[in-house]
Order: sequence, then structure tokens, then C-alpha cells
Amino acid sequence: MVNSTIPIFLASKSPRRKKILSLIGIRFKTLSIKTSEEVNDGEHPAQLVKRIANEKMNAAITKVKSGIIITADTIVVIDKKIMGKPKNKKQAFEFLKILSGRTHTVYTGYVVFNTINGKKITGCEKTYVTFRDISDSEIKKYIAAGTPFDKAGAYGIQDDFGAVFIEKIKGCYYNVVGLPLSKIYLALKKVS
Repeated sequence: MVNSTIPIFLASKSPRRKKILSLIGIRFKTLSIKTSEEVNDGEHPAQLVKRIANEKMNAAITKVKSGIIITADTIVVIDKKIMGKPKNKKQAFEFLKILSGRTHTVYTGYVVFNTINGKKITGCEKTYVTFRDISDSEIKKYIAAGTPFDKAGAYGIQDDFGAVFIEKIKGCYYNVVGLPLSKIYLALKKVS
């Protein structure tokens, strides 16, 4: 079990990550942090998300004196192209058009750090997601609902309408939502 006497902090503004973490029945607080999330040329996706999760951790450590901190970063990758959060409707449409009828990879890097004992776990989870062919009108309807703009790859597997784009997944569902729950739970146990 996770040590319930140590305060736990989720350094994320994502309501999805907050909801996922609440599934394991632990008490935690959320922190708001800012980092640049810059992509370096030629950086492997797994290295990128782990680096950004570590940068988020460095920012979060300045706000937490004592406790366990969790940070994460999620990206979508297809044809070696990294898709973060779309900047506008046009880019959201382009992202979803590229994903239509194809399989892409979702990477989430994470860091779990106990500021009390110095134990730290950094990792990455990878999940394959296959979209069915989606029509332009379906993409436009989804974009009009306003949901793609805070999500890597411009979609949410958990969204009411976004879910119908998914034909199959191979790997952790929660990773696609933004936090690989099983890995986070095991890391929390190890650092407690």
C-alpha cells in the first residue's frame, strides 16, 4: 500500500490526470506549475516525455517542502512526428486527419519523487492506438465541441464523441488519457 501519512501532490492542471489518480483512493493535492515543454530536434519520444516530466518535477520541487510529487507529460507520435496540443482549429483538423484510419503511439513520461527520503522513479509508458477512418464532418463536429485543444494529438479517448474514433488500443488505456495508473501506483509504493 501507499504510505497514507506522507502528503501526495499531483503537479498537473489536467482534470483527467486528477480523475485518474483519484481512482486508487489516495488523498492528494494538485499543484499548478509552468514549464516550456520545448521539443529538441532528433529527440526520441520516450526521452522527450521523461525530460519534460523531470523539468516539471524541478518546478514542482520549489513548491513542496515535504511530500511525494507526481509529474507527467503525454504526446502522440505518428510517422516520427510528435503531436502535442493543437494551437488552433486548423491544426486540430490536420492532426485528426493524419490519425484517421491509422495506428499511432501515445507516450507518457512520469516522475514520482519523495522529497523526504530522496527516492525517485522516472519512467515512460507506451500505448498503441488505432483510429477507424473518420470523416471530415465527424472531425469538424468534434472540433466544434471544443474538446481537442488541451489534449495531445487533438483527441481524448475518454471524450463522449472522441471515443468513437478508436478502433482498438494495445497497452494501457489510462496512459492514453494521460497517466499510466498502474505504473504510478507501483512507483508511489516504491518511494513511500
